This record gives sequence, C-alpha cells and structure tokens, in this order.
Amino acid sequence: MVTMRAMTADEKMEYFMERIESGDKIQADDWMPEEYRQTLIKLISMHGISEIMGALPEKEWVPKAPSLYRKLGIMAKVQDEMGHGQLLLRVAEDLMKPYGKTRGDIMQDLFNEDLKFHNVFHMETKTWADAGLIGWLVDGAAIITQTNMLDASYGPYAKALQRICAEEVFHAQHGESIIMALAEGTKEQQAMVQDALNRWWPALLMFFGPPSKATTGASKQEATIKYRIRKNTNEELRQSFLDKYIPRILSLSLTIPDDTLHFDQEKKHWVYQQPDWTEFKNIIKNNGPKSQARLNLRRSSYENNAWVREALSAVVE
Repeated sequence: MVTMRAMTADEKMEYFMERIESGDKIQADDWMPEEYRQTLIKLISMHGISEIMGALPEKEWVPKAPSLYRKLGIMAKVQDEMGHGQLLLRVAEDLMKPYGKTRGDIMQDLFNEDLKFHNVFHMETKTWADAGLIGWLVDGAAIITQTNMLDASYGPYAKALQRICAEEVFHAQHGESIIMALAEGTKEQQAMVQDALNRWWPALLMFFGPPSKATTGASKQEATIKYRIRKNTNEELRQSFLDKYIPRILSLSLTIPDDTLHFDQEKKHWVYQQPDWTEFKNIIKNNGPKSQARLNLRRSSYENNAWVREALSAVVE
C-alpha cells in the first residue's frame, strides 16, 4: 500500500476526494488540501464567534425578563450559546495547529475586525419580543443551516454539531414559547411582536448569505459543497426556512413585511423580495446598529478576565 508521504500532490488530492465522496470522515491529523483546511478554519471560526457574539443580544434582556421563570430560561440559553462557542473554537484551534495559532488568535482576529460574525447579532434588541424572536426564528434559521452540515466530511465539526443542534432545538422552543405568549396576549403585546418581526425580517433573510449570483468569483458556499462540508446552497436553505416558518408566522395573525411574498404553485417555492445585500455587506463590516458596542463589550470582558486565562495556564503547565 502506498503511503501518503510517497504520493504526489495530485495523488493525495485524488485519494482525499475519494475518501470524502465515500462518506469517510476526515480527522484533525489527517492530510487535507490547504483549501479544505482554510475553508474549515474560516467557517468554524465564524460559527464559533457568532455563537459567542450571539449570546450578547439576549444577555441584555436577562435583567429585564418579565418573570423569574423567563429570566432563568434566557440565562440558561445564554450559557448554552457561550458553551457552543468554546466548543467550536477548540475545533478550529486543532485545524490551526500547523500555523502555530490558538483560540487566542481567533479572538484577536475578532477584536481587530478581521473575523466577521453573523449579521443578525449586529442588530438591536429593543423589546422582549426581540429576545423571543431571536430564539424562535434566528435559532430556527441556525438549526436549518447547521443540520445541513450534520454529515460534514470533517469529523470533529460534525460531532460538535450533533450536540449544538440538539440544544438549539430547545432554544427555538424557548423562543417560540415567548412569542406565543405575546401573540396571545394583549393588543400591546401583539403589536410588540409585529414590530419586532417588521424590524428583523430583512436580517432573517440575510442570515443565510447572498445567492451565488450575488457574489463574484468562486464563493465560499461552492467550496463547502465541493468538499461535502454542507449539502445545500444559501438560497436552498433560505427556501427551507420560508417553507417551515411562513405558515407558522401567519398562523399567529402576524403580517410578513413583504408585499411581494407569495407561493408559486408551479415552481413550488416562495417568491419574496430580496433584502438589500449592500446593507448586508455594510453590517458584517461591523457597521451595524450595535456592532461596535458589542465588540467593545467583548474586548473589555476579554481584557478584564485575562487573569483567569493566566491562572488556568499556570495550572496546566
């Protein structure tokens, strides 16, 4: 049997593609093409940082939750999201070892604004309905995205996603519970939910990223599909979201803020107004409503808790 070391670059690539096409799982110590490694690092780092930054909008509502029951629920959710972030950064860190980089470098990339996080977590959470909508629809969108990668060719990521997706289901149910209570409440509460939906709808559509035709050159989604990290395109995932949640939203007597929205019976998909992708690019460049405030909060927290990392390093050594 020919070893990897004895193979040419082309032979290694051919062998690698045969492995992932047969359903084999790539591990951290296995040979992998540089494009595959870099694609994974960017994807998993962004995912992990988005979990951490995604805890901040709901963290703002922990002291303002309307009851002790709701306070405990949202505190548990925030804790879960931070745990997801730490788990994913460890997965990314293993991939970065050949470059001598660690999780600390990922955090510095965030603080230097070289690493982006999901557009939805740059938005304001003005009311309790916003906190509920994040759990119900943002986490619902995340579940659709993440279950699409449960069979990812990179084994450690696929394994981490199994735990994350299971917990995200509870998060979505938690958010749905909040929205249901408000939608069945007073007229003021119902209006609060409608206002939140109006403000968050474009961001929800942007969550999945632009269609391939809105990008130039080879897109990130093409690389992830090529290497069997995920199965579906951004647009296919967005359609799955619409198929699942539009009937549920309408069942609560809510109005979706899109006059063009309708179901095409012939093509069997929802026709909707594309969000402003120029605005999307501006938001993920950290020019969103709460981008800098949340980055500054994360920076100060990281600096103030440096002593904890130092103490733990001393214990390990």
